[in-house]
Amino acid sequence: MSSDKVIFRAVADRGRCCGYGLCASICPEVYKLDGDGLVYFDDDKVPPELEEAAREGAEACPAEAIWLEEIQS
Repeated sequence: MSSDKVIFRAVADRGRCCGYGLCASICPEVYKLDGDGLVYFDDDKVPPELEEAAREGAEACPAEAIWLEEIQS
């Protein structure tokens, strides 16, 4: 049995981002908007305590431009 904890990283396809900003309004700790209103991350690793909000922010994206991927810690 592995003791590695599953953590997530946020991924964005900035070419699909339309700048709606719903992700950043739901989870501003993970999702940031640049000067053009496009999503970016200061750090793409999602802290465990923000996983639920980050997932909600990704699911709220009308362009389906962001998602979470599992990574090992």
